[in-house]
Amino acid sequence: MNTGPAGTEEHDANERRLAARTLLMKPIITAAAQPDQLVLVRKHATQLKKMFMTTLGYQLVVESTFARLLKSPLSQDTPARPVLARSERPFTAKTYTYLSLVCASLLSSSTGDQVLMSTLVEQIRADAVTAGVTIEDTGAERRHLVYAIMLLVEWGVLIETDGTVAGWETRQDEALLDVHRPLLPNLLARSLQDIADPGSLVDGSYIDPAELEQPRRSLRRKLVENPLIRREDLTDAERDVLSRERRELTRVLDESFGLTLEARAEGVLAYDTEETFSDVTFPGIGTVPHAALLVVNALTDDLNASATDTVLANGRPVPGVLAPMRLVQSNIELLVEQYGSTFSKKYTEDPVLLQAEVVRLLESVSLARNSVDGLILHPACARYRPEPQRAPARTQTVRGQDQESLFPEGIS
Repeated sequence: MNTGPAGTEEHDANERRLAARTLLMKPIITAAAQPDQLVLVRKHATQLKKMFMTTLGYQLVVESTFARLLKSPLSQDTPARPVLARSERPFTAKTYTYLSLVCASLLSSSTGDQVLMSTLVEQIRADAVTAGVTIEDTGAERRHLVYAIMLLVEWGVLIETDGTVAGWETRQDEALLDVHRPLLPNLLARSLQDIADPGSLVDGSYIDPAELEQPRRSLRRKLVENPLIRREDLTDAERDVLSRERRELTRVLDESFGLTLEARAEGVLAYDTEETFSDVTFPGIGTVPHAALLVVNALTDDLNASATDTVLANGRPVPGVLAPMRLVQSNIELLVEQYGSTFSKKYTEDPVLLQAEVVRLLESVSLARNSVDGLILHPACARYRPEPQRAPARTQTVRGQDQESLFPEGIS
């Protein structure tokens, strides 16, 4: 076993890469929930802070009880990634409202390091009145509240010491919660003091223009955070960096995060050969991933899609083929008819819900883009066509890919 300087350096580099991957996958790490990972991050904190800032423009906060990676906003063309509740449904505006109210209430000077669920709810209601937000004591409202608080439990901001938050939804059972106070102020990536109004927070207009004018950093950020970058979504400066500095870009992504760069005419991606660097799997297990794969194959066959197809999207030609929504709908209905016995009951009873979930999944992995005219399928969809004597490859898609290209053979 190599125990010399070279072996030690390689070991440390592997540890830093593992810590960086962990932080990208889970930007909040606490001593209570992930003790081993936090030890690793703290061990390499100095190098990780420098690497994240220079490579991606991300700030890393490391304390004795937590580590928080503060990510910069992604571009407007990034696939939406809403928070998912226990039901796997995306957070609604109401749920996000409750999340904001809960955080504000926890920051109140009257809230200590431990708080009863009932006391927290009273504080939330009082803060809602002050903010002019109308909330009601109904089952639906309590569900949104519980989802918001459970997210903070998942993040490690709150710890269920006695009882559970879930018991409040139907029975309003009491629970005692510990508040991880040092972590709480670090939830926001940016201080709200520097943001003039809610609109600028949403559209990103508060961002320093100098930060946006760093194409190397923005290109790396897109590649690390997205499953697939459409070439038309790159700026001219980013395309220039990709063309001129591909070898250096490949080295940085590999050394920092263990990702492999692949570029084709229609787009570019950074994939993970270990298949661990992902929070969405496609193809995957379950009704929605199964239906999405079948729909992609059916639509590409129905439309006789080819690598040279282009579609007008927002007045500009983009690679892909347009699938009218009526065609998507008819394929979903046919799938329910053919495979309904193997699908989850809630989807067989509501094909419209299944269609919405399928479209959301395909958009999240950049294989499709919703438009007023229908669903624009990217040429990479051909990657998932079944081939004779070969089972479909199982591919990690969000922030990672398997060894095989996402793109079909023959596209260059």
